[in-house]
Amino acid sequence: MKVVLATHNKDKRKEILPLLKPMGFEVLTLDKFPEIGDIIEDGSTLTENALIKARTVNQITGLPTIADDTGLEVDALKGRPGIYSARFAGEGCRYSDNVNKLISEMNNIPENKRTARFRTVTVFTDGKQELIAEGTVEGFITQKIKGVGGFGYDPVFYIPKSGKTFAEMTLDEKKEISHRGRAFRNMGRIIEQYLNISITKENA
Repeated sequence: MKVVLATHNKDKRKEILPLLKPMGFEVLTLDKFPEIGDIIEDGSTLTENALIKARTVNQITGLPTIADDTGLEVDALKGRPGIYSARFAGEGCRYSDNVNKLISEMNNIPENKRTARFRTVTVFTDGKQELIAEGTVEGFITQKIKGVGGFGYDPVFYIPKSGKTFAEMTLDEKKEISHRGRAFRNMGRIIEQYLNISITKENA
């Protein structure tokens, strides 16, 4: 079964493709559909934005589509940047711009008040049914950048249980505990029931 992954972000694609592998799909990326440009994500929630992407790509390609949207929710910033995480520092900004803005805004926040979470909502649609799953992971925002891996806010998102930021983890380490990993594993179980397929337990 062919499924389209609705993202132009190569870093997200690198993380998501291994998570989709256990589902046994032939995953097509948007590189195969050059007619699909940037999709305007004007929803007011992560779920709405994920639905917008999934529905748009499904309608254009006619193929089952999986999309996700992710936000970083910082308690000291009253849940910001949230749905604006990718453009926290403005439209067209770089990962480093967002990270530097976050560090700057939290300059005077004590360590015990720097709690945050990553939240991912993923959507599957085949044009007939829309399936939704979510995954979250709790952590802290560091005062300085740590690690060179990952992308986005990974260098400042610290997991106490692991003793590392996401940027200090290998891709496999991050996959096991991350918001995106949890969301796609949850989605895998939902798709398994919906399509009546067997997803390999080794990777699910």
